[in-house]
Amino acid sequence: MNPCKKNIILASASPRRKELLAQIDIPFNVKVSGAEENAKCTEPQDLVRELSLMKAEDVYRSLTDEETKNILVIGADTVVAYEGEIMGKPHSKEDAVRMLTVLQGKTHQVYTGVTFVYQNEETGAECAHAFYEKTDVTFYPMTEQEIEDYVATGEPMDKAGAYGIQGKCAAYISGISGDYNNVVGLPIARVYQELKKL
Repeated sequence: MNPCKKNIILASASPRRKELLAQIDIPFNVKVSGAEENAKCTEPQDLVRELSLMKAEDVYRSLTDEETKNILVIGADTVVAYEGEIMGKPHSKEDAVRMLTVLQGKTHQVYTGVTFVYQNEETGAECAHAFYEKTDVTFYPMTEQEIEDYVATGEPMDKAGAYGIQGKCAAYISGISGDYNNVVGLPIARVYQELKKL
């Protein structure tokens, strides 16, 4: 069910992003980006677009000229933001506890930036199409023990904001406003709609 004519490469090692693309029957291959994430942007919506572009460009530029004719690379990046603080993946268990302590009982925002990098069929030039999606997530209050127990599962360690909405943290989500899949890591409906426009 690929809405664009090109073969798709997902520039991400995330099992959640792979599952979401597979869920809507888009055929794709995976090639993980090795780009260093040295972003300059400080606003969350700009940061995720910049990082998703870095990842997509890194993979696109590793392809041969012949390969790029028929390929579209999808890069994505997700962050959590609360009152100006941008939260990526926690650096340690203590960092995960700190993030969850900040988020518990409150509403925060999840931003995912997505970039398509591909070759323009008419000019042969490299093109980039970037967008982002924002979802509000509200947590129930969590006790210190609940936070410690959740962090001890190891689930928060590879996730922005130190939680997975689709995992054990579901017990503490009181509501969301926006795209659920965006919080998981890829706003898949928006991705599909944007691919249709190309």
